[in-house]
Amino acid sequence: MTVLDDIIVGVREDMEARRAQVSLEELKERVAGVAPARDAWAALGGSSPDRNDLKVIAEIKRRSPSKGDLASIADPASLAAQYADGGASVISVLTEQRRFGGSLADLDAVRAAVETPLLRKDFTVDEYQIWEARAHGADLILLIVAALSDSELVRFSALSHELGMNVLVETHTEEEIERAVAAGARIIGINVRNLKTLDVDRSVFGSLAGLIPAGAVVVAESGVRSADDVAHYAAGGANAILVGEALVSDATPRERITEFKAAGAAAIAVRN
Repeated sequence: MTVLDDIIVGVREDMEARRAQVSLEELKERVAGVAPARDAWAALGGSSPDRNDLKVIAEIKRRSPSKGDLASIADPASLAAQYADGGASVISVLTEQRRFGGSLADLDAVRAAVETPLLRKDFTVDEYQIWEARAHGADLILLIVAALSDSELVRFSALSHELGMNVLVETHTEEEIERAVAAGARIIGINVRNLKTLDVDRSVFGSLAGLIPAGAVVVAESGVRSADDVAHYAAGGANAILVGEALVSDATPRERITEFKAAGAAAIAVRN
């Protein structure tokens, strides 16, 4: 069993426990009463013909399977506010509990604190989680190609769009990019971390970014430690980066986001 397989087993168990408390019908009623989703596609520059800056998806992340504890984050709302002040285009909130220490309560707290579009970062394997994300104020969800069949990718994407949300489709291989494109993905992430082994190889981004069709938003995921890493991804074709560890472990995340955005913009200027 791979690391990803093991995580998904726990995700399904925890989801069923939540479903026993809140039915799908109750979630649908809640969704009917929440404010419309914010436009994460536009926030990530998808609507702009001139993508001259690098967008930052700033992540609230307490721990990870590869590194263990990263930060306690007693007040996710306060951290989210710092991210927003620093210029984050999207804020990602980990809601997976067992491996990442997240929760829907974190998503609720962040939603109440900022107007920035929110990504519910979790391992989506059931439509219930998509309704759940919207009910708790998410504007964007994550679909991991390695965890889903082609029919699930299409069906989950369609439901997300019906609910007004955008979808970040995560890939790690050429075949997964082909599947993402075939499913109609417009925001495509390249995770340089292999979720089956947790190994990180930053060269993966450069080898795959050119395979993503023009017009899509290309997101570099994992492996961001410094402004040099950001510049590397931006030079290689990234329109956005998703970064968590480097921000939650920094005493000044607002300033770090500003630094990352500047490094990305400079690299994009050279690229163009």
